[in-house]
Amino acid sequence: MVERSGDRPGTAGEAPAGRPPARQGRRVPVALAVWAALIGWSFFEGAALRARGALPIDRLAPLHGDLRLLTVTLLPAAVFAAIAVLTLPPLVARARFGWALFVSYGFALAWTVLLAVSDDGLAAPLTHATDYLAVLPAVGNDPTGWLAGFTRHLPDYPTHVRGHPPLAVLVLWALAAAGLRGPAWAALLVVAAGCSATVAIAVTVRRLAGETMARRALPYLALTPAAVWIATSMDAFFAGVGAWGVALLVLGRAWIAFAAGLLLGALPYLSYGLVPYLLIPVVAGVVARVPRATVLAALAGAASVTAAFAAGGFLWPAGVLATYAEWAPDPGAAARPYLYFLVADLAVLAMLTGPATAAGLVRLPPYGVRAVVAAAGMAVLALDLSGVTRGEVERIWLPYAVWIGLAAGMSPGRRWLAAQVVTGLLLQALVDSPW
Repeated sequence: MVERSGDRPGTAGEAPAGRPPARQGRRVPVALAVWAALIGWSFFEGAALRARGALPIDRLAPLHGDLRLLTVTLLPAAVFAAIAVLTLPPLVARARFGWALFVSYGFALAWTVLLAVSDDGLAAPLTHATDYLAVLPAVGNDPTGWLAGFTRHLPDYPTHVRGHPPLAVLVLWALAAAGLRGPAWAALLVVAAGCSATVAIAVTVRRLAGETMARRALPYLALTPAAVWIATSMDAFFAGVGAWGVALLVLGRAWIAFAAGLLLGALPYLSYGLVPYLLIPVVAGVVARVPRATVLAALAGAASVTAAFAAGGFLWPAGVLATYAEWAPDPGAAARPYLYFLVADLAVLAMLTGPATAAGLVRLPPYGVRAVVAAAGMAVLALDLSGVTRGEVERIWLPYAVWIGLAAGMSPGRRWLAAQVVTGLLLQALVDSPW
């Protein structure tokens, strides 16, 4: 028997008053046309700009990668996707909620790993000289000393380290210090954390909009097209950290809210681009009516992260300034056309979230889901308008895309789930990405 204790009558999947389902259904073709046109225009205009020499480092704009064609090696992922589309929705619908979460996490891991091994495997992106692991020798056995001199020595570090705060490096250093050294262990951490966002977001949705909506969303969270970059980008780890921070917060228990604050407070020290992400827990907390004691405990947890980094010699504003000083003169990244990427970056978000999300957005999800999707969308728009995220957003958008993808749960039927996995397979088959 299905457990329904978390349901909220009248929230999951119902059309708002005055907007009959038939009227919403007529909007779906328009939404899909806009979705396809946005993506098509971004590739067409990107090719034109590159032909004029305006995009020297983006050979497949708006994506940062090259065109390719995978065939036989993608077959295991394609077979798994077909099986998953048929079996995951009924499994999630019938199992007890805890088991539904567990099963969905397993499917998310399998989907992500099978996509990755169709190319160079899980660990390959983390072996590049531009990535975080390359700086671990500089950390050595003195992480606190390295942290204190982080901004001073920033010009000497690899590209990804220069563009981010120091916490991601310290996480990988701690993993190696625990005896789990090398890119393989780092990749397992990234993929496990990134896929766990499926569980964390479903837990949040159950609290905000009821169990029925959480169950509807689970297959789409597990089989997201964004899995192509969840394996293996450190931004997938950031997505998992943020999602669990929100989930622990909305549970409303003061004794775990401090942990929520630690996770959410860590986000600006993982990526400067995660500051707008904090709008998501604020909105989720308001919708969930989180008690004051819980909010105070979360704030205490977040403040302790800031205090710890300050005590270690790293001040966040100084890090921002140092990173900007590295980014501004870069002839490739900073010179990317602002107006093109203002639109094209949103096309990348459309690819990450898939056609079912476009269709689900016009079906108007329940209020709780709509609120967090809107919060994630506003955060993306803030970053997009700022101009600091010009290109390479297929990884930068990951923490936001997993929330926006919730809207896909409003697209009923296996054909929409099939459209999602086909999108993921096409992205993996045709895009040779460095991540």
